[in-house]
Amino acid sequence: MNQQPDPIGYKLMLAFAGRTPPARILDWIAARRVGGFSLFRPHNYDNPGQVRELTAALQHAARAAGQAPLLIATDQEGGQLAAMGEGTTQFAGNMALGATRDPELARRVGRAIGHELAAMGINVNYAPVLDLNTNPRNPSLGIRAFGDDPILAATLGAALVEGMQTTGVAATLKHFPGKGEAAVDSHYKMPVIAHSRERLDAVEFPPFHAGIAAGAKLLMTGHFALPALTGTSAYPATVARRVMTDFARGELGFDGVIITDALDMGAITQGAGQIIDVIAAVRAGVDLMLVMLDADTQERLYGGLQLAYTRELIDDSHVQPSVERILALKEWAVAQPQPDLSVVGCVEHRALEAEVARRSITLVRDTAGLLPLRLPAAARIAAVMPRPKDLTPADTSSTITPHLAAALRAYHPPVDEFITDHLPSDDEIAALRERVAGYDLLVLSTINASMQPEQAALANALLQLDVPTVTVALRTPYDLSVYPAAQTHLCTYSIQPASLDALAGALFGDF
Repeated sequence: MNQQPDPIGYKLMLAFAGRTPPARILDWIAARRVGGFSLFRPHNYDNPGQVRELTAALQHAARAAGQAPLLIATDQEGGQLAAMGEGTTQFAGNMALGATRDPELARRVGRAIGHELAAMGINVNYAPVLDLNTNPRNPSLGIRAFGDDPILAATLGAALVEGMQTTGVAATLKHFPGKGEAAVDSHYKMPVIAHSRERLDAVEFPPFHAGIAAGAKLLMTGHFALPALTGTSAYPATVARRVMTDFARGELGFDGVIITDALDMGAITQGAGQIIDVIAAVRAGVDLMLVMLDADTQERLYGGLQLAYTRELIDDSHVQPSVERILALKEWAVAQPQPDLSVVGCVEHRALEAEVARRSITLVRDTAGLLPLRLPAAARIAAVMPRPKDLTPADTSSTITPHLAAALRAYHPPVDEFITDHLPSDDEIAALRERVAGYDLLVLSTINASMQPEQAALANALLQLDVPTVTVALRTPYDLSVYPAAQTHLCTYSIQPASLDALAGALFGDF
């Protein structure tokens, strides 16, 4: 067995670019301990079979080096963030599940996601999100949350954890201990959650209590300040012992693995000073550091932690309990049987994907009495949809092909598609208004229009036409607030094709 000098490498979760293990990563595994690796769609994913070969190659390298099995993780949240792409089942996501209010459905979704990840050799999922979307203008959360009700999020989150972990895939509760109220995106700047302890106990914390009680294996730290627990807004919870040890382990009794959110975010010190925050996180009680792609950063943090360990800035009391927790998680993960690859995107999972989509469609208003649609065969429909794009770094929406028109054509063939910019100009709005004025029906969809005035302006301009109109919020459910003249309005909480197929079915009275 490879005799390695110290345990520091176990505390790092690395990332890399490559559909096969790069030589640099194989050299790292051969020479050093490592916690494991995070895989992401743009850097590591072509198809499920390729990922299974990639993870098998990584685990083979670890065995050859005498290493403990690797943790291999991804962000398969569903909805707007699906780190494993085409070929896997693309569930509508947390807020769609929240709209169903069905914990058994959440449990089934967790089990399906877990089976697919396990078949690809992935044993950790950075999900579920347990933040509450109590701030409709939170720039980085939205439909990633189950909603704004702590009891609903607690119930559905616990069910999803239970379902996922029956498959041998460890669930990760994030972003601990709750950043739903954030007004800025921690990818760019550190939010401050300034609520009182009483408010946090009543609203933000219950979903995490429930997820821990359900047996979740990991907690992911949030890079936001929480002065009610730390007494200061100067630094994030990730580096605060009063949050990671006193609260998570002391008050909540969490005995699993605590992992940071990605360390390349603006809420954490970047550059040479980053090692200070990483050392502080280790001393605070964090077990794993989620380090992104940059090889120089990986080397700098590894070397910095090594030096801190030899200089006793961090000591065995900070490191050995972490290593024991990490090794226990590795052994739990490797003990689970790997499903056959045929489970990925299987008929059963596709049926569940459609069930979630259909049960989540929400009819908010139909004062115009348009539904169900009963159109003459020759009636022409204009389907308007913004081109999908990534609105946050935690977003894979740009990989989705617009599907609204195709979904409608399954019920009524004469449908023309109009794809707009997310931020349409006045000229684009005027031109589109002229083009759709002669249609018999307008299906007008928006994506986060409540936070994008240009989309609101487009919707209000088209609603002034003398054309029967159905409006649809395709992402967050707040869009009606910025075009209140809409008389027939629905929410899908997702732009995934299954959700738009379900929307079309709802419009035409299929269910």
